Parts: sequence; structure tokens; C-alpha cells
Amino acid sequence: MSEPVRVLLADDEALLRGTLRLLLDATPGMTVVAEAGTGREAVRLAEAHSPDVVLMDIRMPELDGIAATEQVTALRDAPRVLVLTTFDLDEYVYRALRAGASGFLLKDTPPVRLLDAIRVVAAGEALLAPSVTRRLIAEFARVPAARRVPGRLDGVTRREREVLTLITRGMSNTEIERHLHLSRGTVKTHIGRLLTKLSARDRAQLVIVGYESGLADR
Repeated sequence: MSEPVRVLLADDEALLRGTLRLLLDATPGMTVVAEAGTGREAVRLAEAHSPDVVLMDIRMPELDGIAATEQVTALRDAPRVLVLTTFDLDEYVYRALRAGASGFLLKDTPPVRLLDAIRVVAAGEALLAPSVTRRLIAEFARVPAARRVPGRLDGVTRREREVLTLITRGMSNTEIERHLHLSRGTVKTHIGRLLTKLSARDRAQLVIVGYESGLADR
């Protein structure tokens, strides 16, 4: 039997934390290792308990969820961070992903989808809904090119750049396979090389690199 996914809950609402704990602890293959009521406490408990996933609220006292995410993902055995918030705003989405979050969900997400999201993020994948990706692309389209962060695509091959462009546009692996007429294994190989070359933790970080390198414009 595989080890359960270990989750840290970070939210300043005790009632919500309690509800989430009941849900996760009742789900086979998941367990809550700790609860944090502030951003600073979330960082301390993440370091102490080494969870697989942190469910992170945006608005918390002492340290907001975005700053806490940045510190948590910088830890030696960094967990994945799944941002769970009431605020469906482009600014929060981008800042959370830029800080190192692997996904973004609203608090009114159905329980089944939340559990699936935790599993996806724990497995090392990114959770980026197409609607979020489209909004991020629209946001970047409004930012003058001169103000963007310079790309870091040196050493990336032409084919890898094509794959990264499609990832940036929100395409799944299956869609990339069809678009470029490549096998599933070849697409996974290209993605693995991109992760290594760009020092990216997961697909979400590849999307950020793609945005900042101007690939969303192409």
C-alpha cells in the first residue's frame, strides 16, 4: 500500500480548516498532518512536518498566502502548494503561481474536485484550468514587452520551444501530441528536458517561463 498524501491546511478560518480536515482524513490515501492559522505558522509547520501538499489561503494574518507560498517552496524538502481562495482575481492567480504554487482553486470547488486536485499536485503535476491559462495570457497581452522579465530559453531546442509554447497556451499533453504529431513518450521527454533546462519544479513553472519569455504572444 502506498503512503498517504500528507496535507498541511493553512487558513485563518478555524471552521473551514475543521471541515477540510474531516473531508481529507475520511478520504483513503490522505491525511492532515497539521493546521496553520497564519502565513508565518504555515511556513514553520511546513518545515517541521514536511507535508506533500499545502492547501494555502491567500488572505491570512502575519504573512499573506503568496508570501508564505514563496517561503514554503524555498524549503529544502519543499511541498507542493495548492492555493485555495475565495478571490477569483487575475492578480492573485499570477502572483501565486509566480511564488511557486502548483495550482489554484476557489473555495466553492466541489469536494471531489478538490480531492482530485490534491492528488494531481501531489503527483508533481500542475493544476491550471484552461480558463485560468486564458486569463493569464490576456493579462500578459496587456503588458508592454519592454516591461516583461527577459526570457531564459538559452539551450532550449527548436522543438522544445514549440512544446513550451503550447504548454503556455494551456494545451494538455494529448493536445500537444496531436498538434505536433508526436508520440506520448516523446512529448513527455521534451517536457522533462524543459523542466531540467529551465530549473522548473512543475508544469505551472513552465507556463510562467513561457509567459515571461513572450511565447504566449505567438
